[in-house]
Amino acid sequence: MSTVAIASTEGKWIMASVILASAMAFIDSTALNVILPSLQNSLGATGSDLFWILNAYLLMLASLILIGGTLGDNLGRKKVFMVGIAIFIAGSAACGFCPTVTWLVIFRLIQGVGGALMIPGSLSLISSSINEKERGKAIGTWSAFTTVVTIGGPILGGALADAGLWRYIFFINVPIGAAALIMLWLRVKVTEEIPSGKPLDFVGAIVIALALATLTLAFLRMPSIGFNNYQTYISLGAGISLIVLFVYLQHKSANPMMPLSLFSSVTFSGANLLTFFLYAGLGGGMLFLSLNLVQVQGYSQFESGLTFLPFTMLMILLARYAGKLADKYGPRIFLIAGPMTTGIGLLILSFVKQTNGPSDYWTTFFPGILVFGLGMSFTVAPLTTAVMGSVSDHFSGTASGVNNAMTRIANVFANAIFGALAVLFFSGALADQLDKSSFSNAQKTEILKEAANLGNAKVPFEIEKSEKSIVMSAYHASFIRAYAIIMRISAGLGFLGGLMAVLFIKSLKAKN
Repeated sequence: MSTVAIASTEGKWIMASVILASAMAFIDSTALNVILPSLQNSLGATGSDLFWILNAYLLMLASLILIGGTLGDNLGRKKVFMVGIAIFIAGSAACGFCPTVTWLVIFRLIQGVGGALMIPGSLSLISSSINEKERGKAIGTWSAFTTVVTIGGPILGGALADAGLWRYIFFINVPIGAAALIMLWLRVKVTEEIPSGKPLDFVGAIVIALALATLTLAFLRMPSIGFNNYQTYISLGAGISLIVLFVYLQHKSANPMMPLSLFSSVTFSGANLLTFFLYAGLGGGMLFLSLNLVQVQGYSQFESGLTFLPFTMLMILLARYAGKLADKYGPRIFLIAGPMTTGIGLLILSFVKQTNGPSDYWTTFFPGILVFGLGMSFTVAPLTTAVMGSVSDHFSGTASGVNNAMTRIANVFANAIFGALAVLFFSGALADQLDKSSFSNAQKTEILKEAANLGNAKVPFEIEKSEKSIVMSAYHASFIRAYAIIMRISAGLGFLGGLMAVLFIKSLKAKN
């Protein structure tokens, strides 16, 4: 397939369309974290409901994103990309109109289907359409401009949530997606892959979807039924068995959705391990930081969105530069230093206790967010360059699908596992505090029942007015303790990601 320069007319239209489509997905994810408290109050959602709202999208995305990449490689990247955008738009509009938590979860599943077809197409179009020497720069440009487009996500989400208009954060995807579709239809002309005629691996897609569903269900239910329960054992056992079956099927299949031969590349394997660990830490850290700011520290949802501006500005200023440096020197050094720096930032954030709100931001949360943002700014573009440069162009869609699947699988397990752990840590810390209190056993039981709501826990009606502040202080202290542990685990995952680069990404220059 012929390639073009970024500065050419064709190159500009390609970049503009993929940036807008990707930004649509990023706005949805970043703004959703900020509006969760408002959504929780509006729909009467429990803490467990919030994780299902997050995981419904991620589960479907992670389950189908591999076949989405394969479909693009076999049926045409632009064609599949546009179908994905259309489905994502429809799912987003439906989310905006949802009347209950159950319907929101269902419509988030539809968004996930669209995302699975859309997300691999963005990087695949860049990798297969832009000149080889400019790919790192193109990916860095994509990272930087996507961040520019999504800079208003948390801020707009917070402002809308504070005004009671959280549903509009889903509606904003409609005009963005429509603009991307028009550009692709009228202005982007790409030479598509010739269909191979080989059957697609739908069995593999079904098996991995079932595996992720059962594992996620096990972790989400663990706080209520406990680990030492036959239902937990059955779910975990079934999930692990299905993953083993999936690998076996990919090994035996003549047309696997995830060719195991891709993993013969040490760089490809190492980059995907790095992606899994880093984004698991990133997903858990960002989620609990957002909840902490609004539910415990007294930030409005708009103010919570503004706290991430340093991170966003660093991505804008440095991501494209990091991509150019990765083209010149290779991605290895950036993929060691970047995740390690991200881990340090998350670790700094873990030591923040109860503050006086936004007035204390610059001396409490700002240093950690600054370091964390610096690390991610020097990681995103080199990581994508390493992944896409380690396979042939023919497999660019599949490679992008695998790497994006790793990102989404990491988020699924981060939300499920950290959600379960957070409730356990919160309950344990709360029980310790109640043991030292003068509340009756019946009152303690009622107070503990709110643990599933984490930072949004409400003081039970039975508690005397004079003692309500004591209970709220206990809730806040318990959440901060759980938050600190989660952030330190997230930091450890960042460090583990950097270790993967040390061990597996050996080349001094990106392979193409």
